[in-house]
Amino acid sequence: MSGAVLLAGVCGALLVGGLLLAGYGVVPTEAPARPAVSRRSRRWRTVLPGAGPATGRQRLQYVTAAAAAVLVWLVSGWPVGAAIAGLAVVGIPWLLRQFSAGNAQIERLEALQEWVRRTSDVIAAGGGLEQTLIRSARTAPEPIRVQVHTLTARLQARWPTSRALLAFADDLDDAAGDLVVAALLLGAELRGPGLARVLTELARSLSEDVTMRRKIEADRAKPRANARWLLLITFGASAVAAMNGTYIAPYGTAVGQLVLAAIAGMIVGCLLWMRKLTRPAPTPRFLVDTAHKGRPALAQPEAVTRR
Repeated sequence: MSGAVLLAGVCGALLVGGLLLAGYGVVPTEAPARPAVSRRSRRWRTVLPGAGPATGRQRLQYVTAAAAAVLVWLVSGWPVGAAIAGLAVVGIPWLLRQFSAGNAQIERLEALQEWVRRTSDVIAAGGGLEQTLIRSARTAPEPIRVQVHTLTARLQARWPTSRALLAFADDLDDAAGDLVVAALLLGAELRGPGLARVLTELARSLSEDVTMRRKIEADRAKPRANARWLLLITFGASAVAAMNGTYIAPYGTAVGQLVLAAIAGMIVGCLLWMRKLTRPAPTPRFLVDTAHKGRPALAQPEAVTRR
């Protein structure tokens, strides 16, 4: 490799590394107080890895990705190869997690069912609604512990009960959570003796929903396993092919780099498509913020519709 080509490769590697480190530096180390965000914004946070505040593991992953990109650029002199190497370090573990995280939603629903059942038992024994919700944070199941603790903090900060419950529904961001919050809102509005009975029936309904979803997830387990194996085989075959200098030599030209970028883009698109196919469709929520919507909300009782 001539001196001019080596100098160009080093300059390009430093440019890519500088951009990655600049992005690493602007990411906050601690999560700020989270404002209310829309369901669409939360969906993008799950689609884009690292869209939220970076953890220590993510920061290490970013540094490793930058190092891999620099190394590939120095060895091959391929800008597209360097970009693919850096993206692979971040993207492959993320895709593996996505294909493996099939039961997280069911575990949250089961935790919600357990929390509702405990809450109904305490209310049936004569506990007040606000006091019961505050005390429930001590025994909240792990999948919804953060949301329940946040609800407790809002109630202790003298938030109106209806406002704190609606924010709790936004934190859960699930149609089943909307059903629970709607029952609690009606109980907070009417203050009648039937809330415990309603919550008990709702917990029974959630338990049946959990059983049904577990059967559906069992059917989805095979496509997810196939997607993981396809990802690993694709990455392994690409790594083996990259070791054969004669095979990959045509990709060293300008046209070859464009072709390599197109192939990589199609592979990534197929993997993301497979991820979308293995994800359950979200159930539409009905507790909506009518003050920030351009269309009228679905007809709901005033006690369960945010104005």
